[in-house]
Amino acid sequence: MALFSKGSNFLYLIFVFFSFTFLCNWEIVEGNPNYRDALAKSLLFFQGQRSGRLPKGAGQEITWRANSGLSDGQAAHVDLTGGYYDAGDNIKFNFPMAFTTTMLSWGAMEYGKRLGPQLPTTRATIRWATDYLLKCARATPGRLYVGVGDPNSDHKCWERPEDMDTPRTVYSVSPNNPGSDVAGETAAALAAASIVFRRVDPHYSKLLLRTAKSVMQFAVRYRGSYSDSLGSAVCPFYCSYSGYTDELLWGASWLFRATNDVSYLKFIRSLGANEGTDIFSWDDKYAGARVLLARRNLVNKDPKFQSFRQQAEDFMCRILPNSPYSSTHYTPGGLMFKMSESNLQYVTSITFLLTTYSKFMATSKHTFNCGNLMVTSNTLRSLARKQVDYILGDNPMKMSYMVGYGKNYPRRVHHRGSSMPSVSVHPQSFGCGGGFQQFFYTRNPNKNILTGAIVGGPNQNDFFPDERTDYSHSEPATYINAAIVGPLAYFAGRK
Repeated sequence: MALFSKGSNFLYLIFVFFSFTFLCNWEIVEGNPNYRDALAKSLLFFQGQRSGRLPKGAGQEITWRANSGLSDGQAAHVDLTGGYYDAGDNIKFNFPMAFTTTMLSWGAMEYGKRLGPQLPTTRATIRWATDYLLKCARATPGRLYVGVGDPNSDHKCWERPEDMDTPRTVYSVSPNNPGSDVAGETAAALAAASIVFRRVDPHYSKLLLRTAKSVMQFAVRYRGSYSDSLGSAVCPFYCSYSGYTDELLWGASWLFRATNDVSYLKFIRSLGANEGTDIFSWDDKYAGARVLLARRNLVNKDPKFQSFRQQAEDFMCRILPNSPYSSTHYTPGGLMFKMSESNLQYVTSITFLLTTYSKFMATSKHTFNCGNLMVTSNTLRSLARKQVDYILGDNPMKMSYMVGYGKNYPRRVHHRGSSMPSVSVHPQSFGCGGGFQQFFYTRNPNKNILTGAIVGGPNQNDFFPDERTDYSHSEPATYINAAIVGPLAYFAGRK
């Protein structure tokens, strides 16, 4: 190695070699000090997903994106511009977008100090979504808009969001076509965000909370699944597979957190949602609601919430690899493996619950048992760190699954805008099908780096093919990133 002088003695060479190796590996394996770098990039990703009229200058660092969807809502004679595209397509699905917003808001609440200079960025990321969700909830009395763009037409095209010429169909739920799941999640998002903005923008916070209450009332009064109401417009893309009871629980839990109104707690208890679970995602909110409610028992010492603490700990026992009650598979490399498609969405969401519950346990000096296994806050924190470090490159392939982080990361991400030349480089439209041969099927790397995007991830054998055509592993999504912001802040802020 060029760093060594010819006159160095052998022991000194060995010492320097191992010291240097340790420092080189520190970036990816231990993350610190690069949790901060990963945190900044995880938030930057959302700029690549923006719909609507983009800000200029420092407010839009991903410069290969431009304005898009400026007529969204016109089909229903309302303004539904803004918000985020959910993944690698050009559709605005409010169900996962609202979950994304809730998780970003929860992260800002729990890890605000540790977010440090990224806290204002996090608020701006949340507000880009809530401004849109407010339009969806307030544009037409008695109606909640829940998506823009025909997904079946869109998925037949490979074109930039700036060029999309597929129908921008507007979808909504109403008393006659209910959607308690999407309404409950929207209420959760608005209520959680209201807490984030309570001190920095009280007027906006009150608007968010007032709207959250109204949307939740709609969800409770007109019960039904939006999958049944909207059919092929949301299925199989974002069907509400778990039903809507979990969203009613989730929405009420966030409104209780935001208001301390005991009527929400009474409603929560009336739901009788006591079944166990080993998942947490944009579709299944039971575990998240229980961790959120358990905080009142652990941090606030309120015995009325003990049952929620026990349910939260039952969930942890189903996740921990050494627990006798574990129902969670792990890859040979140590990655939590829940589903073959977009597995990292479950990893990041569950990891958020691990770090957050670990934080609650540390505050209250609490431990619990999974059979003969004693679980401490460090037990959960260690597993969470393992998952985060795996995503950042400490894995058998030495692959960072966050685009732009480290040196070895996915280059053929399943993402239309990222795969095609920017409009500033190629102003002419490629048309609906024009992008497939040149930019979808090619083995060439994507034209633009979607910095911070976390892809679906490797398979159960820790293998990642890096194929654009393999969307189940190579497609990023807002809800994957939203859930990892909190854990990254947690580890970035630890001394």
